[in-house]
Amino acid sequence: MTVKELRRMAKDMSIKYVGQRKADLIRQIQKAEGNFDCFGTAVDGCDQLECLFREDCLK
Repeated sequence: MTVKELRRMAKDMSIKYVGQRKADLIRQIQKAEGNFDCFGTAVDGCDQLECLFREDCLK
């Protein structure tokens, strides 16, 4: 997902996105959606199969 797409998503969710790093912005979006704010922290895999950011996270 591009930063532009993330900013649009954040704006729609009333999340402040100016000056945010991509990973921090994704974590805020995850939290606002009611999910774990865990982007980029997986060590041995991920059990969040429905997460929109899973593919980017596990790269």
